[in-house]
Amino acid sequence: MIRRGIPNLFTLSNLFCGFLSVVFSANGDFRNAALLVLIGMMLDSMDGRLARMLNAHSEIGKELDSLADVVTFGVAPAILAYYVSFSKYGLIGLIVAGLFPLFGAFRLARFNVNTKSSIKYFTGVPITAAGGILTLVVMLTKWIPDIIINISFMALCFLMVSKYKIPSLKSVPLPKYGTIITALLGYLIFIIFKNERAQMPYFIYIAVPLYIVFIGYQLKRRSKKKAALHEAELNNKQD
Repeated sequence: MIRRGIPNLFTLSNLFCGFLSVVFSANGDFRNAALLVLIGMMLDSMDGRLARMLNAHSEIGKELDSLADVVTFGVAPAILAYYVSFSKYGLIGLIVAGLFPLFGAFRLARFNVNTKSSIKYFTGVPITAAGGILTLVVMLTKWIPDIIINISFMALCFLMVSKYKIPSLKSVPLPKYGTIITALLGYLIFIIFKNERAQMPYFIYIAVPLYIVFIGYQLKRRSKKKAALHEAELNNKQD
């Protein structure tokens, strides 16, 4: 029972990060709102792998994962984008910002009912990747014009529900979206060193070290598998 609850704990933590991000956005703390979405990405990349490692798959875990994704990577980035960019357009901006979670929810529902999904590619951009990219674009709002944010926003909405085949990156030796997250963590370190007085969510001091340890464990586990396969091939050749 406890074993099955561990992946769900990470999923619920991901959902809580989405909630906190919305709160930070509403309070005008956009930097921390963005960072909480990135922490959610880390947790999201871990829960599925933990479920496979612990053999703890469950239907409730799948449902929780979808619900958490809608909040953390649909609602939270859309609210962040609204306050940073779209709020100046009044009601139209509010309606446009609301499209992102709607398209994301539709994309998740389509994925959940698709029994012929491939491991090699996704149909349409996953909501996790779309939410992370949108968050990154919004974080760079001081250096890029609003038109770029607007175009990126609408493009991501379209790509989530499109039929384009997107590589799943499951062959990458890091956890899902690990490359993107690693780049964003570099930005986080830059913020901390640039402004020592910056108040960061306390959750980040747990999530980041945990994620780094998890990456290290995954890489070590993968190298052991490769070594075992190589040894098995050598033994077969000798026989």
